[in-house]
Amino acid sequence: MCADPLRHGQPDRFGPVSEIRGIGKARAAVLEHVGIRTASDLLWFFPRSYQNRGDVRPVSMDSVDGMRHSYLLTVATQPRTVRLPSRRTLTKFRATDESGTVELAFFNQPYLSGTFHVGEEYRFYGVLQRIKPSYQMTGAAYEKYDPASPPADLVPIYRLPEGMTRRALEEAVHTAAEALLPRLKDPLPGELRERHGLASLAYAVRSIHQPEDTEALRRAARRLVFDEVLFHYLQVSVCADARPTEGGLRFPRQDLSAFFRFLPFSPTGAQRRTIEEIQRDTGRDGKVPPMNRIVVGDVGSGKTLCAEAALYLAAQNGYRAMLMVPTEILALQHLSEMEPLFRALGFRTALLCGSMKEREKTAVLSGMVTDDPAERIDLMIGTHALLSERVRCEHLGLIVTDEQHRFGVAQRAALGKKGEEMPHVLVMSATPIPRTLSLALYGDLDVSRIDELPPGRQKIDTFVVGEAYRARLNAFIRKNVEEGGQVYIVCPAIEPEKQEGDAENAPGTGLGELLFAAEDRPPLRYAVEYAEELRDRVFPDIPVECLHGRMKPAERDDVMARFASGITKILVCTTVIEVGVNVPEATLMIVENAERFGLSQLHQLRGRVGRGKRKSYCVLVSDSKGETARERLSVMKQTNDGFVIAERDLALRGPGDFLAAAGDKLRKHGDAGLRLAAAWQDAETFREAEDEARRFRETDPGLRLPEHAALRSAVLGSVERDPGKLN
Repeated sequence: MCADPLRHGQPDRFGPVSEIRGIGKARAAVLEHVGIRTASDLLWFFPRSYQNRGDVRPVSMDSVDGMRHSYLLTVATQPRTVRLPSRRTLTKFRATDESGTVELAFFNQPYLSGTFHVGEEYRFYGVLQRIKPSYQMTGAAYEKYDPASPPADLVPIYRLPEGMTRRALEEAVHTAAEALLPRLKDPLPGELRERHGLASLAYAVRSIHQPEDTEALRRAARRLVFDEVLFHYLQVSVCADARPTEGGLRFPRQDLSAFFRFLPFSPTGAQRRTIEEIQRDTGRDGKVPPMNRIVVGDVGSGKTLCAEAALYLAAQNGYRAMLMVPTEILALQHLSEMEPLFRALGFRTALLCGSMKEREKTAVLSGMVTDDPAERIDLMIGTHALLSERVRCEHLGLIVTDEQHRFGVAQRAALGKKGEEMPHVLVMSATPIPRTLSLALYGDLDVSRIDELPPGRQKIDTFVVGEAYRARLNAFIRKNVEEGGQVYIVCPAIEPEKQEGDAENAPGTGLGELLFAAEDRPPLRYAVEYAEELRDRVFPDIPVECLHGRMKPAERDDVMARFASGITKILVCTTVIEVGVNVPEATLMIVENAERFGLSQLHQLRGRVGRGKRKSYCVLVSDSKGETARERLSVMKQTNDGFVIAERDLALRGPGDFLAAAGDKLRKHGDAGLRLAAAWQDAETFREAEDEARRFRETDPGLRLPEHAALRSAVLGSVERDPGKLN
């Protein structure tokens, strides 16, 4: 590293990433696509996995297993480069160890002819193939080997933005670490770190990017997981402590009889109880705080009806309301369901999404500030576009957000500033949360639990099968489609990495699997490949499409719209459909590699079917022989109660998944979310962090004591700065 890693001295840690040496405007624009805007963001752009190159093997048939391994080889012949008819170049040479000879081949890297020299020793990492009479490796990663200073065993693998090489990203991260870590203040009190044997923050950040060995990685990850969990708990606690004690709007008119008359069904007891709690929050006299309530319940439990009642209360009291959802197609579904209802009740509803034309946006924005009866909009339904600075709302009385874990405290606060007064806030979440975690996750919100399904929501029969049942499962898929149903097939991954043997950027081992003894895990089923297989060979006569998170939002919406309309019969997808539209004809949910999902996640996926009149089924496909996996999946067969499943999931896996799913979009020291906590499998770390959070709640819930100033700043000072744009 050069002595001056920064272009312009020592900037603030939240200075632009272009301040880092080697990051110009072009690379800064590339990095922004993955959320890296500041120098500090680079430090918290954690590796997605690691390659263990310390497992050096001899050249032998035992190593020809299709897996990547390391080999310590001496260059035996000088590399030669030839040009192929395809205009590509091929550089080849031989290298040996005591057990055999390997022919190394590299495409389009002619400069390697001057890199390797006979007699030099390198550590090569790649897939060994048997090419009689010798062995071959193509596109191997390589590092010159010096016994006195051997290369690191664990090599970090990052999620690369398009247009950025691993080496360039790695160098940028290391440069940021060199510049910022010496000045990084540790927000945790020293006695707390000593009490739990936690590494310093600087050590943890450096070692998560450049671990000396597995133990260093474990220490680093444990500290960062501890921070993620503690900071989440403390942020909830601080927000709860900061909740206003007065200033809430009052909705004096609380008569919902007209609203109930227009409903095609009678609400359940749980829905009525929740609506009464909303009425109590919004109708109180005196100096009272605004409503800040979350409605938690299974997919299909009727949370939207409770939200509609709240929206009607706001409208009949002369206030406007906003409903924010995470996707445009979900916004359109809410609009199609709510617009006729509120029109019949005498109120106007409008949609605001980023894809709308400018003229349409302008008309909607105007309707949110005018009192002209012909143009006034009472309810605006939209996506993140509602967070735009352009959006203003006169007499805003209520904000409703759907799918709470997609919108954090900062975004709810940004919505709250759209009006002149403090509006009421109602949040919906389809993730059943164990009661023991409710305070930790939703301490800044009052909780309503809808634990009763509406009439007509049938029990979904659930089965666990292995690969041996594949033919019967395919027949069952065809039978459901022929009877008029539709099928979801959920895969845990999008597609395998396709890099033509490039071991340098090949996927590695995830943090959880690397640090904890992983149970037997069958090979992954990939959504893109499986959709092609079903479309081309298994069901060529049935419309099959694929849906995943790497698709552009408009493309995802188009695919989902075709499935919702019945054009597509089989949708192969990832968990992107967790936040999905209502498809009443969907009768079969199949989850591949079910052992890789949390129980609550499986339950949410199962809730995507059984929403119409047809009998519906869920099939969990897993060949895992692990005892824990079998125990977990058996829970899914035993009950359809999401809250029971959540309690069992907490007991079997710990709170990592719940924290990651329900966590607000905060930047912990610059990071968004609780990614490491979701992979962590040591329950003791979670317990210790929760104990410390409890101590703070009891002694200084708002973190207002002088000695906790740095901690409070770290917890709340790096919230998302740019919560949304309209364009």
